[in-house]
Amino acid sequence: MNRYAGLLGLGVLLMWGTPSRAQEDATEQLQKFVRFYRNLHGLYVDSVEMAPLVEEAVRSMLLQLDPHSAYLDREEMEAAQAVFSGSFGGIGIEFRVLQDTIRVMGVVAGGPAEEVGLRTGDRLTRIDTLSAVGLRQHEVPGLLRGEAGTTVRVAAWRPETGETSTYSIVRDEIPLHTVDAAYRLDGRTGYVKIGRFGKTTVAEFTGAVKRMGKLDALVLDLRGNGGGLMDQAVGLASCFLEKGDLVLSTEGRAVPLRNFRAAGNGLFRRGKVVVLIDEESASASEIVAGALQDWDRAVVVGRPSFGKGLVQRQVPLGDGSAVRITVARYRTPSGRVIQRPYEKGHRQDYYAAHAERFLRGEADTAAMDPTLRYRTLRNGRTVYGGGGIRPDIFVAADTTGVTRSFAALVRSHTIGEYAFGYLDRHRTELRERWPDYESFSRGFRMSDEEMASLAAFGRTRGLELDDGELEQSRRWIAMRFRAYLAGSLYGAEARTRIFNDDGGNPGLNAALDLLKDWDRSGEPLLSGCRWE
Repeated sequence: MNRYAGLLGLGVLLMWGTPSRAQEDATEQLQKFVRFYRNLHGLYVDSVEMAPLVEEAVRSMLLQLDPHSAYLDREEMEAAQAVFSGSFGGIGIEFRVLQDTIRVMGVVAGGPAEEVGLRTGDRLTRIDTLSAVGLRQHEVPGLLRGEAGTTVRVAAWRPETGETSTYSIVRDEIPLHTVDAAYRLDGRTGYVKIGRFGKTTVAEFTGAVKRMGKLDALVLDLRGNGGGLMDQAVGLASCFLEKGDLVLSTEGRAVPLRNFRAAGNGLFRRGKVVVLIDEESASASEIVAGALQDWDRAVVVGRPSFGKGLVQRQVPLGDGSAVRITVARYRTPSGRVIQRPYEKGHRQDYYAAHAERFLRGEADTAAMDPTLRYRTLRNGRTVYGGGGIRPDIFVAADTTGVTRSFAALVRSHTIGEYAFGYLDRHRTELRERWPDYESFSRGFRMSDEEMASLAAFGRTRGLELDDGELEQSRRWIAMRFRAYLAGSLYGAEARTRIFNDDGGNPGLNAALDLLKDWDRSGEPLLSGCRWE
């Protein structure tokens, strides 16, 4: 045994105490890997850059395990930390690279970019000494972001005037909001859509609800929310529960059972609640939906959720990279395991099965396994485990307007790109005619001429578009076009509101119908079902 491997073995012995056979096997395999590494590095015929080989070895090992353990290199870690940290040092713009050009999609109110005069619709042509033309989407954040207080110089061309101006912008802390929209649907019904769970989610949610004032009912929209920080999910569920109510429990081979409970009397402990979920609602979203369903606190509406119920522990590897290793499974308060079944080493099959379920339009409620029945904690309603959260009221996705041509327009970002060109030509006119979201929502419609112009624009980009399919998808195309315009003109929340207000939202429509007839539909559903 070489000296280095021997020291490693001694370290493992000191850490674990008297070794079991399994521990001895683990030590032996570690020593084997060290010997291989040392000899490859020392003897191979050519010089070898070891870092990418080690990274590939780590990724390959994780691929043989569950579908959610993962390796993140330094750049991926920095991006992930920015997403969940709640803020980052930057200039305060939302952007997209279209046709080799960085287009400013939105400007943070009160942020550094707005203060110096950058506007939505501007095109960045230079960042410091580097030409911005031809940069790819993922390359831009590294140039614009930096420590608060540092300066970046950008040149921007404004299509309205045809002039290019240079701005010296002092970076500042830019908030990363996780609440995409929060507003009243009617006089006493609030709506909150949460896009992901980051460090500020609970604070954003409570602030949004307080700003809406007295509410009798709340729609919590978790559709498309892939999860995030578990403590924020516990905190959000606590807003609806009583102090001490169990929110979830976690347990693994090397992790003891741990129960997470509501910390205090919640902000919205009274009032009607509907939670919207779909096949993209995962992890932290499922914690919230499962807890509120198990405590008979909310009616869950939509489609079965993703089924991601594994807890990852992030382990730094010393060079800025990290691994997220699955250490436990979590259960809802009634004891349901949220993680849907998987076969180790078959990650692609796992995600393909999820996509296939959605394409089939599977309600996932027809053939419930009676061995996976559970009872809710207050009223003893029947709920099912086996993977994901099954809604109390199933609402199929509206796919009547989803055609091949529509899918081609969406995948290629053609609708958005056309909308931005339309804004270049009509921004001043739109602002003058529709000064706020409400007037725009009531009055602006996509004309037949613009629909034809969009189709022609798509064909110039090589898309094969069928006129019959475009007519079938007309409503969906127009809705996306209006959403892009509204988001650019009135802020990100307006984008969500268009999809809600245009009637193309069967899940939200079902929630509103339920709330209107709550005494005969919602309340009996929560309290009147018996154990089967």
